[in-house]
Amino acid sequence: MAENHPHWLRKENTDQTKASFPELFFDLVFVFALIQLSETLSDDFSFGIAVEAVLFIFALWWVWIHTTWVMDLLDTEIEPVRLLLFTLMFCGIVMAIALPEAFKGMGLVFAVAYSAMQVSRSLFALYAFRRGDPASFMAFFRITAWLTISSTFWITGGLSEPHVRVVLWIVALVVEYTGPTVRYWVPLIGASPRETLDIDGEHLAERSALFVIIALGETILTTGKHTFSNLETEGTPWVLCFSFLTTVLMWWIYFHDGQERAADKAEGTSKPQTTAQYLFTYGHLPIVGGIIFTAVGEDFSLAHPYEPGTYNFALAQLGGPILFLAGTMWMKRVSSRVLPYSHVFGIGLLTASFTLVPFVANFVIQALSGAILLVVAVWEYVALKHLRRSAA
Repeated sequence: MAENHPHWLRKENTDQTKASFPELFFDLVFVFALIQLSETLSDDFSFGIAVEAVLFIFALWWVWIHTTWVMDLLDTEIEPVRLLLFTLMFCGIVMAIALPEAFKGMGLVFAVAYSAMQVSRSLFALYAFRRGDPASFMAFFRITAWLTISSTFWITGGLSEPHVRVVLWIVALVVEYTGPTVRYWVPLIGASPRETLDIDGEHLAERSALFVIIALGETILTTGKHTFSNLETEGTPWVLCFSFLTTVLMWWIYFHDGQERAADKAEGTSKPQTTAQYLFTYGHLPIVGGIIFTAVGEDFSLAHPYEPGTYNFALAQLGGPILFLAGTMWMKRVSSRVLPYSHVFGIGLLTASFTLVPFVANFVIQALSGAILLVVAVWEYVALKHLRRSAA
């Protein structure tokens, strides 16, 4: 592949498996976007807002992971690719600014910024593969066609009333998330062949892990901000400790064993494109979503530690860790073919904890969530240590 496009595409050397500085610079936009989303949710976490939040999580993850896939194929050290990233960054900033008001007066701004990121990036990749690699060129032709269709729903939704907008935007996301599963089938030319793109699984694994770090970092930033604004609230120090413990435990559960296994699986498999879709494109969505919802629950606990628990915020306080454990369980199951029973047990305990919500205060729910994650982390640590001793 490098012979066909010595200037445009990724060079086959060890440095290219690592995230480049332009990519890390690009990620800063999503720190801002996640903070915007978390603060919007913590202000009002009704059922309707939760539905909108899920939509935004799907959208933010999809535009980021698709950009990561394209950057996995391109050489981010050359000027045209860097200019593309800077353009995407500007559109991302506009998108993040519009996010809190996307279902009010800034729906069209959000839709245009999001669509511009998706279509312009795909057109750039199409141009990069214009000579010498027909299979990859046709793959991006199909992807561009699908993203053009979804963009019409995004922009039409931005022009519509809020109750119609949410429906059209859900349709747009359904179109985008369905595309890879049907290999971007297009009438007359059919679906893209399997394993078309020459991806670097190790690079995708590292980039996905860095996004998890971004989400966890956003949790710390928002928790610190809300702690400062609630210093005079009784119980804040305890909730801060529980929140920090929860964040550290999520880091441990993801990185202690699972992330490295996922990277090895993506790099060593004979089907890197298919494996990367399972592990990263779809598999990391509940992990990231779970971290974001957990941050919202922590913020609410900091602001109202002694108020009785409510089911809507318990969806964040307990549902966030459930999503996170489900995602990491899937990642570890796919990468090692071993089901982590500690995660199954943790999901069961967190689900059962919903029965306690009306009878305990918010800080108790927060402490219970952290305690269950601690049980999961210790169980997995001991089990892995015993397994390695047996193997030795």
